[in-house]
Amino acid sequence: MSSLVRNVGTIGGLTAVSRVFGFVRDMLLARVLGAGLAADAWQLAFTLPNTFRRLFAEGAFSVAFVPMYTRRLAGDGGEAAADEFATDVLSVFIWVLLGFSAICMIAMPGIVWLLARDFQAVPGKFELSVMLSRVTFPYLSLVSLVAMLSGLLNARSRFAPGAFVPVLLNIVMIAGIITGWYLRGAGGDDRIVAWSLAISLSLSGVAQLAYMWWASHKAGVKLKVSAPRFTPEVKRLGMLILPATFGAGIYQVSQLVDTFFATSLPQGSLALLKYADRLNQMPLGIFGIALGTAILPMLARHIQSGDRREAQRLQANAVEIATLLCLPSAVALAICSEAFTAGIFQGGKMTAADTAIMGNIVMALVAGLPAYVLVKVFQPAFFSREDTRTPVFVAAGALVINIALNFYVVPRYGIVGLAAATATTATLNVLTLYTILQLRGWFSMTWKLAERIVRQLLATAAMGAVLWWLTPELQPFWSGSAIDRIWSLGALVAIGGVVFFAAAFLVGALDKDLIAQLRRRRQPVPKDSGPPNLSE
Repeated sequence: MSSLVRNVGTIGGLTAVSRVFGFVRDMLLARVLGAGLAADAWQLAFTLPNTFRRLFAEGAFSVAFVPMYTRRLAGDGGEAAADEFATDVLSVFIWVLLGFSAICMIAMPGIVWLLARDFQAVPGKFELSVMLSRVTFPYLSLVSLVAMLSGLLNARSRFAPGAFVPVLLNIVMIAGIITGWYLRGAGGDDRIVAWSLAISLSLSGVAQLAYMWWASHKAGVKLKVSAPRFTPEVKRLGMLILPATFGAGIYQVSQLVDTFFATSLPQGSLALLKYADRLNQMPLGIFGIALGTAILPMLARHIQSGDRREAQRLQANAVEIATLLCLPSAVALAICSEAFTAGIFQGGKMTAADTAIMGNIVMALVAGLPAYVLVKVFQPAFFSREDTRTPVFVAAGALVINIALNFYVVPRYGIVGLAAATATTATLNVLTLYTILQLRGWFSMTWKLAERIVRQLLATAAMGAVLWWLTPELQPFWSGSAIDRIWSLGALVAIGGVVFFAAAFLVGALDKDLIAQLRRRRQPVPKDSGPPNLSE
C-alpha cells in the first residue's frame, strides 16, 4: 500500500495547493463579477475548453495512452521504444488538436447556441459568450499537450509535475482578475473583467506547457515533433480513445448537459452552479483525481504481469482510502454548505440571496461525492485492461437517465434539482461499474473492506452530529468580518476533522497499516533504483 499512499499523497498534496489557489481565484471572481451577465458569459467560455480538456486530454487520452506507454516502457525496448511511441503520438496529436480547435472556433456561434440559446434573450449576452469562448478555446490545445506530458511522467512514477501545473493556471488567472478589476474601475463595465479572464486563461496554457516540457526533459523524456505517422500503435490508440472519450468523461458530459439546462434558468444560475461546484471539486480533485491518476499505471503493471491478487489488493486499498476521505467530506459539506458558501463567496457583487441558493446547490451536488470519487477508482480496472467499451455503455445509460431527470426536475426545482439529478446518475453509474467488475471477477468487495466502510460511516455520523450542533452557533461569525469568517470556518473544519478521526480511531475505522504509511517519512529514491516496489 505504501506506493499507492505515497503517490496519492504527492498528487493530493499538490492538488490541495492548487485548490487553495482556485478558491482564492473564485473568491475574487465572485466579488468582482457576482452572478450577472458577464459572469454567466465567462463561465460558459471557461466551461467549453475545460470540459473538452477533461473529456479528451485528461480523460480518454490518458486512460488509453498511459497503459500503452507503460507497456513499452517496461518492455524489451525500454525508454527508447516508449519515447518512439510517444513521439509518433505527439506528431499526430498536435495536428488533431489544432484542427479541432480551429473548427470549434469557427463554429463557436453554433456551439454556444446549442448550449445557451436562451442567452439571446438578454441583449449582448450571447455575442459576449461567443467572443469569450473563441479567446479561451486555444487553451484546449495547450493543456492537452500538458496532459500528454503529464501522462508520460506518471508512467515513470513522477507525479509531482502534473499535479503542480494547475497552480500555474490559478496564479495567472488571479492576475487576470486583478488586472480586469483595475482596468474596469469603480462602477465600470464587467465585460472588461471577463475579457481579461479569457486572455489570462490562454496565457496560463502557455505557462503550463513550458513548465511541463522542461519537467519532461529533466526526467529524461526525449520527444520531438516530426511528420505525422499513422503507425499501427497510433491507430490502436485512436480506436481506444474513441470509446474512452465517453466512458472516462461521464462527469464532464453531464456538466455540458447541466450547462445547457442551467442557461435556460434565471440569469446568474450558471455562475452559481459553477461556484458551488468549486466546493464539490475540492475533495473530488484532491482524492478522486489523485487516486485515479496513481492507480492506473500501477494497476496496468499488475495486470500485465498476471498478478491478479495484487491488482485486487490495490483496488481494495484505493476504495478504502477513497471512502475514508470522501464520506466525511460529503457530510461536512452538506451540513455546513451555507456556512461555506456565505463565508467564502459572499461580498461585493455576490449577495446573501445568491449564496443561500448556492448552499442548496452544494448540498445536492455532494450527495454524489462518494460516487464521483469511486468512479475514479473503478474505471482504471477497465482501462488498464484496454477495455474502454464497457464504461461507454454504462456511461450512455447514466447520461440518458440524467437527461430524462433534468427534463422533469429543472422546471420544478430549478438549479438545485439539476444538481441533484447529476448526483443521482453518478451514483447509478458507479454502482453499475462495480457490479460488472464483480461479475467478471476483476474486483470484489471483501468482508474486511465492507466492515471498514461501516466503521467509517459510524465515525462520519459522529462528526455530522457535532457539526449539526456547532454550525448554527457560529452563524454570526461566518457571515461577519473577514477575520471572523476565517476563524469560524477554520473551526468547523478543524473540529469536524478531529471528531471524525478520533471517532474513526475508537470504532476501528482506521487501518493501522494505512496510518503507519501516512506517518512514515518518505525516503529518497536513488535515480538508478528503477520503478517502486508495487507489492509493498
